[in-house]
Amino acid sequence: MKKRWLISPVLALLVIALLFTFWASTPLRAAFNSSPEQTQLNAKPGNIANGAYLARASGCIACHTDKEAPGQPLAGGAPLQTPFGTFYAPNLTTDKTHGIGNWTLQQFAQALRHGISPAGEPYYPAFPYTFYTRLSDQDIADLWAAFKTVPPANQANTAHKLGFPFNIRQGVALWQSMFMEDQPFTPSKAQNQHYNRGKYLVESAAHCAACHSPRNLLGALEKEQLFTGSPSLLEGEGSVPAITAQALTEAGWTESDLSYALQSGIKADGDVFGGSMSEVVRDGTSFLQKQDLDAIAYYLFNKD
Repeated sequence: MKKRWLISPVLALLVIALLFTFWASTPLRAAFNSSPEQTQLNAKPGNIANGAYLARASGCIACHTDKEAPGQPLAGGAPLQTPFGTFYAPNLTTDKTHGIGNWTLQQFAQALRHGISPAGEPYYPAFPYTFYTRLSDQDIADLWAAFKTVPPANQANTAHKLGFPFNIRQGVALWQSMFMEDQPFTPSKAQNQHYNRGKYLVESAAHCAACHSPRNLLGALEKEQLFTGSPSLLEGEGSVPAITAQALTEAGWTESDLSYALQSGIKADGDVFGGSMSEVVRDGTSFLQKQDLDAIAYYLFNKD
C-alpha cells in the first residue's frame, strides 16, 4: 500500500491560503485571466433533440434547477454545501441579463471545454468542466442548439458563499493549471462500440467519477483511485460507494441490475437510491435510452 502523508487540516488550509494569495498577487495570473481564444468546433448545425438528451445525461437540469423553490427549469440551482463553501449553479436560460442569452457557440464551448467564462474568468470546478472537455464537437453544438430553445428567466444568479482562500477566484486558474487535463475523449481501440459508448458517457457527459472517486486537499480527483468510492463532498450525504467492477460484483450487482437502477432508481437489493443519486436518476439517467444505460453498466463492469 502506498504511504500517505497526514497533514492537519489547519496546516493544509494555511498552505493553500499562502499559495492562492501568492498566485493572486503576482503577474502570472494575467496569463490565465486574459480572455482565451475562441474555441472552434468542427460540427454540423446543432441537433436540438440530441442536445436535450445530452443535457439530461450531463446533469444540467439536476444542477441548474432549484426544485425546492420551485424555480423555472435551468434558471439557477439549489445550494451545494461543501467543505469549500456553498456553491450555486447559475442561470442557464436565454435571459440576456442573468443567463446565457448573449453568449456565442464559441463562448459556450470555451466554458465546457476549458472552464473559462466569456469574460475570461475561471469557473470553480463544482461545474464539472474537467469531464465536459471530452465532449465531442458535435455534442457541444447539439447542446448549444438545445439551450437556445430554453425560455428566458429573469432570475439573478446567487453568489457563491466561500471562505478564504477559496473566495479568490484567480486561484482557480492555478488549480486548473495543476489539475485540469484538456484532452478529447479517446475510445479504446481493442473494445467494441458498446463498450466505447459506455466509456464516453461515463467519462464525459455523466461524469460518474466526480462523485464516486476520492479527492485531494484541493478538491482534485485522485486519478489512481477512480471509482473507488469517497466521502461525499455534499454535507450530510455520508459516503459515496465504489463502482469498480469488483465492488459492484461484491455488492451483488449485475449489469442488468445496474442498468435498471439507473432507469428506475431501484437498487439490486430492492432499496431505492437516496440523496443526490436520487436526483441524478430523477432528472438525468431515467431519461436515457436503454441501450445507453446498458452501455454504461457494461463499461463499468468491463473497463480496462
